Amino acid sequence: MRVGLLTREYPPDVYGGAGVHVEFLARELTSLVDLEVHCWGEGRGVGVVRHRPWPVLDASDDALRTFSVDLSIAAALEGRELVHSHTWYANLAGHFAKLLHGVPHVVTAHSLEPLRPRKSGQLQGGHALSSWAERTAIEEADAVIAVSGAMRADVLGCYPALDPARVHVVHNGIDTRLYRPARGTDALTRHGIDPTRPYVAFVGRITRQKGVPHLLRAVRDIDPGAQLVLCAGAPDTPESDREFRELFEELHRERAGVFWIPQMLPRPEVVQLLTHAAVFVCPSVHEPLGVVNLEAMACGTPVVASRVGGIPEVVTDGRTGLLVDVDDDDGVFAARLAAALDTVLADPETARRMGEAGRARAVEEFGWDAVARRTAGLYEHVLEQA
Repeated sequence: MRVGLLTREYPPDVYGGAGVHVEFLARELTSLVDLEVHCWGEGRGVGVVRHRPWPVLDASDDALRTFSVDLSIAAALEGRELVHSHTWYANLAGHFAKLLHGVPHVVTAHSLEPLRPRKSGQLQGGHALSSWAERTAIEEADAVIAVSGAMRADVLGCYPALDPARVHVVHNGIDTRLYRPARGTDALTRHGIDPTRPYVAFVGRITRQKGVPHLLRAVRDIDPGAQLVLCAGAPDTPESDREFRELFEELHRERAGVFWIPQMLPRPEVVQLLTHAAVFVCPSVHEPLGVVNLEAMACGTPVVASRVGGIPEVVTDGRTGLLVDVDDDDGVFAARLAAALDTVLADPETARRMGEAGRARAVEEFGWDAVARRTAGLYEHVLEQA
């Protein structure tokens, strides 16, 4: 099969879970199909074609710049038998290719624009455009892949015109050869973290969806002997950035051992930080699956996470970590997070068993080779039906 894989993020420009997904899926798919990746960026490599927004739109809305990339990608897909797009940034390229070249279009839903209503106020017309692009592509797609059962329910809830038979669950995966317990601690000391003291780790973007403000409020009340390490960057809006900075500075003044690492770290450093954490925390208020929880589990670390979206399909409450119910009352949610974190911090032996169980679950159920085989099988099914 000659497949075009369409994405905004692709190495070395990966900043979120969707980019991680595409990176590893593409690596495994190359042995199963004739794969060509189309992404944002400059230049061309073996099996990878990069596209950039039209310069005439440099000062325009981001949605318009995205659409210019989509047009460039669609034009370059001639000769592909099937196209597979990821996120609204590339969905329209897949839809255009379906119409222009007469090929099937598969969409993977990592998140959904209707479930991010704050973006409407933040981005105004830009959000209306991104929502239109996503809706058009999903409703017209030959197949939609949801990364969790919860995401499948969200897709059908947001787009009731979509035939449920066209929506398939293929979970995100994890490379347990790359994400595995690491012995070294040089990354910790390089960032000023004391390896002899327990710490809570967070890795993710600074967005409302990821719940970072809730975490910063929760950590005020946890064991004062615990450190906090935030690998947090790529704020989605100036408002999110400002709120994060204010809360971080306030927390930094109140307690010692609070670290913020804003830059993207090399994967081996992230693996070290995940491995040696006493607990990893994922305070998301919305999460289709939460690949980062799998990454922490694969490193043998217990997880405290919100009981939302697809997270309960990954984190087994009481066995690989603890799940916390989200509450509209920020104080209640923060208190629940703090209590769960303290529960894990206070019982290192139980935490160790949770970490071991998490590693075993990641290896047995979420390998990328299996994800790629299921995805290629869906391609075959779609082509047979075309």
